[in-house]
Amino acid sequence: MTTEKVNLLDFDRQALRAYFADELGEKAFRADQVMKWIYHFGCDDFDEMNNINKKLREKLKRVAEIRAPEVASAQYSKDGTIKWAMRVAGQDVETVYIPEDDRATLCVSSQVGCALDCKFCSTGAQGFNRNLRVSEIIGQVWRASKEIGIEKETGRRPITNVVMMGMGEPLLNMKNLIPALNLMLDDNAYGLSKRRVTVSTSGVVSGLEQMIGKIDVALAISLHAPNDELRSQIMPINDRWDIEAFLDAVRRYIATSNANRGRVTVEYILLDHVNDYMEHARQLAELLKDTPAKINLIPFNPYPESPYKKPSNSRIDRFMKTLMEYDFTVTVRKTRGDDIDAACGQLAGDIIDRTKRAEKRLGAQEVIPVRPV
Repeated sequence: MTTEKVNLLDFDRQALRAYFADELGEKAFRADQVMKWIYHFGCDDFDEMNNINKKLREKLKRVAEIRAPEVASAQYSKDGTIKWAMRVAGQDVETVYIPEDDRATLCVSSQVGCALDCKFCSTGAQGFNRNLRVSEIIGQVWRASKEIGIEKETGRRPITNVVMMGMGEPLLNMKNLIPALNLMLDDNAYGLSKRRVTVSTSGVVSGLEQMIGKIDVALAISLHAPNDELRSQIMPINDRWDIEAFLDAVRRYIATSNANRGRVTVEYILLDHVNDYMEHARQLAELLKDTPAKINLIPFNPYPESPYKKPSNSRIDRFMKTLMEYDFTVTVRKTRGDDIDAACGQLAGDIIDRTKRAEKRLGAQEVIPVRPV
């Protein structure tokens, strides 16, 4: 009988040291050496680890492997953005590389599909299959780093920032998210600054409470509506945790966080004639008066069969200026990679939907009616 090999990408440093001690009878520094080979050098061949003795290398070859998701396909935007479909057990999740003048951000997925059903999101329309393992989350970073290559050879900037804003709701996958974040922050792995690793959530209060005091990273919240009535219509998770409960947990998290510098990033997608009226801007300002925040407005990025539209530039500008009158720092997200469907809300891999959500949506594509104000 063949025993399945252990994937070392499933372990953060603490877990890898425990595996080396308990299963291999090896000291902690050996685990640290292997970890550096995996993440500093992108090595997935034990034979190449030349500071590891041959006996241990042979042992590792028998019982372990280093296996990241493979690239099933790649699309290249005219603005430099790259979208990869990463193959995970016969299904595809999407990972996006976004280069800028002073940084390069990798947008990473946490689930195959999404367990939530936000009405404006392409991923949500696909349904949900399962949570990604640690190796499938951190493996996206590992594989993307290999694909990008060495800057002086490829001209591509190395990854400086990671955002958990790809497919899925990260805080519904805490078991695998936390070790993956540990690896992003660990100097033995990627060693990213905690201010350069961002977790975005649609309002999973139980997960946010688990993060308090356990992991310190930048936090972004997907709010998208200024009142419970509208938010529940476009984001059903609001029926489980309403805005008040969500923002209370947010305030408690940022109060203990150094990464957030005392304020949270509020993401607000602008849907034409749905949540983009002046009254909505005023309601949002009032809602956030006790929550230190910077507001990132995201004009809707269309996708096939979506019932929503992007607002006009004048509506976007008016919404932004109204918020600025209340002394908020407000930015409008620049759309990147929309020509390859890699922009915010457009990600959609190849998944086997266990919820039948996509079927239920067919024939029910109606825009949420909102009375103009």
